[in-house]
Amino acid sequence: MKLFSLLANVADAKSLIIHPASTTHAELTPEEQAVTGVTPELIRVSIGVETVDDIIYDLDQALAKIPETVEAK
Repeated sequence: MKLFSLLANVADAKSLIIHPASTTHAELTPEEQAVTGVTPELIRVSIGVETVDDIIYDLDQALAKIPETVEAK
């Protein structure tokens, strides 16, 4: 991910991608996270004002790396 911000700054106009369980909801217990709909697998993506082509390219590049970095369950 080169285009997306990895910071939980929802007031920004830039695209962002975060893992709520380890960022915005990290202070909650796993049970409290589950009640709010936050699971360990959840990734939040917020699309900003960048060009559509740039956003798609950046997401494609990141998603293409998943099989290389995450062991299938």
